[in-house]
Amino acid sequence: MKTKNTSWKELYQAAKDVQKSRVISPFIEAGGVSASLLTDGGNIYVGVCIDSACSLGMCAERNAIANMITNGESKIKKLVAIMPNGKPGLPCGACRELMMQLDENSKNIEILINSENEQTVKLEELIPEWWGKERFCAE
Repeated sequence: MKTKNTSWKELYQAAKDVQKSRVISPFIEAGGVSASLLTDGGNIYVGVCIDSACSLGMCAERNAIANMITNGESKIKKLVAIMPNGKPGLPCGACRELMMQLDENSKNIEILINSENEQTVKLEELIPEWWGKERFCAE
């Protein structure tokens, strides 16, 4: 989905539209958490969590990132993750780390933390003193 001036409400709704908790098999559940992201190119990509008994599942945020990369993009502007209670939540450490490694400007990714007042936090606030920033400077 491509859009020019995407609002937080649109991103929230895109994630909400795919959030459908379901049992896939006796070993896998999916969709309890959903995520949407907006790229620099103005596209929205979504994903849902996949929880498995053997811990080979995937967070909703990383699923949305995989969708974005599959479609040829790699720069995120905004991210929304919706928890099972319908409220925005923060990405886990693994998702934060993956986002930081995508681009030297990933520290500026805005993450919605409150949908009522559209309060956000930048990724760099969640992962200060990130270990890898020197690698981007070496390029």
